[in-house]
Amino acid sequence: MACTSCSTSDGGAPKGCKNNGTCGTDSCNKLTVFDWLSNMSLPNGEAPFDCVEVRFKNGRKDFFRNTEKLTLSMGDIVATVASPGHDIGIVTLTGELVKIQMKKKGVNSNSNEIPKIYRKASQKDIDIWSAARAKEEPMKVRARELAIAQKLEMKISDIEFQGDGSKATFYYTANDRVDFRLLIKDFAKEFSTRVEMKQVGFRQEAARLGGIGSCGRELCCSTWLTDFRSVNTSAARYQQLSLNPQKLAGQCGKLKCCLNYELDTYMDALKGFPDFDTKLVTEKGDAICQKQDIFKGLMWFAYTNNFANWHVLKIEKVKEIIAENKLKKKVSALEDFAIEIVQEREKDFNNAMGQESLTRFDQPKKKKKPNKKPKPAGENVIVANKNKATTNNNKPANNNNKRPNPSNEKKPAEPRKPIIIKKNENKK
Repeated sequence: MACTSCSTSDGGAPKGCKNNGTCGTDSCNKLTVFDWLSNMSLPNGEAPFDCVEVRFKNGRKDFFRNTEKLTLSMGDIVATVASPGHDIGIVTLTGELVKIQMKKKGVNSNSNEIPKIYRKASQKDIDIWSAARAKEEPMKVRARELAIAQKLEMKISDIEFQGDGSKATFYYTANDRVDFRLLIKDFAKEFSTRVEMKQVGFRQEAARLGGIGSCGRELCCSTWLTDFRSVNTSAARYQQLSLNPQKLAGQCGKLKCCLNYELDTYMDALKGFPDFDTKLVTEKGDAICQKQDIFKGLMWFAYTNNFANWHVLKIEKVKEIIAENKLKKKVSALEDFAIEIVQEREKDFNNAMGQESLTRFDQPKKKKKPNKKPKPAGENVIVANKNKATTNNNKPANNNNKRPNPSNEKKPAEPRKPIIIKKNENKK
């Protein structure tokens, strides 16, 4: 969702607001929420909700109470309560929608434990915050070197400095529990700051770091997805996807969250289908289901004694055969119930460059024709015969009706004389 500052060029392509993630409407930031109540005014005498949502580095968000009754809007940089000192964040949501977000995340809006906002950030606060953020990347490289030196099975994925620069939080991932007591001492000695360690899951790590998925878009977990539901391989089986872990796994190494997006649609479509393990009994033998097309309502069956030939049946015909089998009756053959599927012919693309054809790289390259063997030297000798130039193939040469010039005629090569070496008879 683009922010209100974004514009388009004459050709319709988006130019972007060029605010580098600090848009006034927060629509270019991670896990953004569109405030569809921003243009609506409150009834007379109604006080605005005193809590706001504040985003820190990456997708970390928290709720704070505006006890000072500051006039805050989306995009404002504020100083909030931290332990110790204060932290700097960006306001991402205000008004009544904050109450809905707090209810969604299980936060009691009437609780006295909600931290408060100190003030709007001054230029000095922003300078300290920017200087602390600039030290995070080189610090992360050095922190990984220290963890490798101690041979700890952990990966430090991200570092986040507090807004006042007094504390650094190290986010790491590990398969098991890690004893990092000595590592914290090394970090405190190396970086001269207060250190806090937080273990995150692999999905949370991908959400913090972000990236581009196999679909070509930014990761869902780093843009809008907030709840991570468990994904099972049964979701891929219901959608008839190949169980290839390289294709089904995301950047976090787990199964892709998008496998759950269309699962409900497939489950609803499968309600009218017979069981995949259903066996049909015919006079020609038993038949087992090999494949099914969920949205077209088709099933492919093959005899147990001949798996090479598949027969396509509609689910209505399959149910008829199952009903006959329940009455202990055998149908004659699957061929009586099967249908023929006419495959559509692929369109021939007439594009001169072949850019619209998806199979343009699948065609084998044409083999080059071998060069013709060179003719023997004797066939190209031109002999003058009665003012007509001919070859010894009895084909007239193209002389453009010109007389042959005897000075330019090629004479046949004379045979070389043998070289005789005389022996010295006086030499013994």
